[in-house]
Amino acid sequence: MSRLKDLRVPIFWAEGHPGTLDRESWKIEISGFCKHPRIFTWPELAAMPKTIADGRLTSVTRFSVGGRWGGVKVSDILGAVGAGPEVRYVCFWSHRKIYDTSIPLDVAMREKTLLAYEFDAELLEEDYGGPVRAFVPYLWGYKSAKSIVKVELMDHYVAGFWEKRGYTDDAQIIAGKVRDMNQSGRLRPIPGGEVIKFLDE
Repeated sequence: MSRLKDLRVPIFWAEGHPGTLDRESWKIEISGFCKHPRIFTWPELAAMPKTIADGRLTSVTRFSVGGRWGGVKVSDILGAVGAGPEVRYVCFWSHRKIYDTSIPLDVAMREKTLLAYEFDAELLEEDYGGPVRAFVPYLWGYKSAKSIVKVELMDHYVAGFWEKRGYTDDAQIIAGKVRDMNQSGRLRPIPGGEVIKFLDE
């Protein structure tokens, strides 16, 4: 059993679970406003410098799970393709290209924003967005798209899957209580913004 399953982190796919995916043949297309659009294969991603981000994925459905997320910084991906000065938003597309969501460039460039393929040194399984998912701890979890197949560099904002269904475009995490999955789902209060610590600590 994986660490995320051990923690009983909810499994949720708005567009339907993708089933078994082939990590070794996985590809992510980078397109849009960049000098060198390209497709990254799994071996190419795995060969890039790995960043470990100690952070929390916090869902708008009010659970939060913390750990060490491993992957490639989105800023490194943008650097590799020569992102143009026009870029204002980065759009992630999930497997089958039904689910999409966009984040502002300044959030994409932050240190913990990753194309993540590990959690606590374990490769991510499909239940939790493997082989490669976005990890954006600064915003609600619906911005951390699962099983990414395409990253589009855009000069304007386009509402994504959940945003079209009423979720906020900015996805700012707001104060309240969440279930801390690292403590068996205990309800704990958080301030607004990235969940770095709980108010009851």
